[in-house]
Amino acid sequence: MKNYKRLLQFIRPYLKQLFLAIVCIIVAAGCNLYLPWIIKDMIDKVLSDKNMMMLNWICVGIVVVFFVRGIFFYGQSYLVSYIGQKVIIDVREVMFRKFQRMPMAYFDKHQTGETMSYITNDVAAIQSALVDQLIEMVTEGSILIGSLVLMVYLDWKLSLLTLVVIPLVGQAMKIFGRKIKRNGTVIQERMADITSLLQESISAVRVVKSFVREKYETDRFVRQNQLNFQAAMKNVQLTSLLTPTVEFLAAISVTFIVWFGGYEVVNDEMTAGALVAFLTYAVNLANPVKRLSRVYGNLQRAMAAVDRVFAVIDLEEPISDKEGAKPLPKISGAVKLDHVSFEYKKGVPALSDVSLDAKPGQMIAFVGPSGAGKSTIANLIPRFYEIMDGSISIDGTDIRDVTVSSLREQIGIVPQETLLFSTTVMENIRYGRLDATDEEVIEAAKAANADEFIRNLPQGYDTKIGERGMNLSGGQRQRMAIARAILKNPRILILDEATSALDTESEKIVQAALDKLMVGRTSFVIAHRLSTIFNADQIFVIDNGHVKEHGTHEELLKLDGLYSYLYNIQFNKKNV
Repeated sequence: MKNYKRLLQFIRPYLKQLFLAIVCIIVAAGCNLYLPWIIKDMIDKVLSDKNMMMLNWICVGIVVVFFVRGIFFYGQSYLVSYIGQKVIIDVREVMFRKFQRMPMAYFDKHQTGETMSYITNDVAAIQSALVDQLIEMVTEGSILIGSLVLMVYLDWKLSLLTLVVIPLVGQAMKIFGRKIKRNGTVIQERMADITSLLQESISAVRVVKSFVREKYETDRFVRQNQLNFQAAMKNVQLTSLLTPTVEFLAAISVTFIVWFGGYEVVNDEMTAGALVAFLTYAVNLANPVKRLSRVYGNLQRAMAAVDRVFAVIDLEEPISDKEGAKPLPKISGAVKLDHVSFEYKKGVPALSDVSLDAKPGQMIAFVGPSGAGKSTIANLIPRFYEIMDGSISIDGTDIRDVTVSSLREQIGIVPQETLLFSTTVMENIRYGRLDATDEEVIEAAKAANADEFIRNLPQGYDTKIGERGMNLSGGQRQRMAIARAILKNPRILILDEATSALDTESEKIVQAALDKLMVGRTSFVIAHRLSTIFNADQIFVIDNGHVKEHGTHEELLKLDGLYSYLYNIQFNKKNV
């Protein structure tokens, strides 16, 4: 229950509302406890003594009790729901902030759907634990305690018989609770798998339809859904066994009460009204025990989600500003890699002893086979990953000695696949610099050769482009990404195969925009088409994590090595 205690810490800002909620719950429960006493008075004082005045008071009391109960029931429901919703908002915010701080390595290892499941399915289970289960726990707990007190007041000997069964009930709840919690973990994992599968299938719907794999994807979903069904039914089986077990133990206790209470009434040691009231409280005692057993089972299932949530919150954040890190001052753009090595997986080098020296304003190109390590170099400069050996410096300052935010603020990236947000064109470009004016956004779009097509959209710059910008062409999305980078105005620019997925006409337009963007900036270009880097100041040929060759286009052709081979393949030279 350690994590549940941690979860309760989120309630601290709302202690005032919690106190009022508990008062409302107790008063509402007290109204329920008064009703058996009315029955006692009805039998002992009205029916036996023919007391009409008491009958009148009892009728008035019933109306008042239910009126008061209604007011306080509303109070408890509203206040506890308010607290639960506020806590859920806070937990979601903590988790979202956590994911924003996590390094790229985390997202390489975890599916998007799995990450989404934490904030949706798991947090929803926590909401149940805090709201529904908390209300029922306090309500039934109040009735349980109140019933016990009144039972002792009515007849302490009968009360002792009742209490004998409580340890047995507690042991049953403990045994079933452990099993329910373990199964709850399985259920949450199955839901995460379903969410991941849904995210994959829907985001790749074009691929699914192009390969006519609708039935295949449906079969995958059915299998995963069946696994979730099996886990859910296991939970139903356990909770369904827990409730009748508790009820059976409670029934044994009630049987003893009926026999012994009847014996006392026959011997005039107890009134008939008191026995009926006692039996009512005993039933009231049995019902809370039964309901609390159900609450306990649901709580154990929810605890599996709580454990998953805190497992995420407790994840280490390896990339962070080290002690004494200072903001990176405005740079000129000199970048140096000095014997850099890196591994994504331990023991499997992705880069080995890579060195380069880029002067401010130079264009540095990386070419080589797929998986050679080109993108890895681009990912290390903004510290998306931490290097294993060597150093990377900008203007002579090791990038590990400066704050990550100040480093990345001065680096612009135009990826191969542009990701746009489901908002307006204006806001997508403004993402490059949030304080930019509309006029600055438009100027950036003009510089990126994007202004014309944007103005032809239905609402121009106010057009909402839809999820991931899929209703725009690849060239249009890339020009918006370039406009975003222009607006940011970075000193260092990384172009990760920015034109490789475009048709020839779109490539020319985008390349013209990129040429404008690179002027005066230190640019690192990962090239698929060699024609885009003929004018690069330095070209580094990467293969299997090593720098095989480097020089200008003409120098590399003269070496007649890997670069020359790649050039001849692309341009269909006879000596291939």
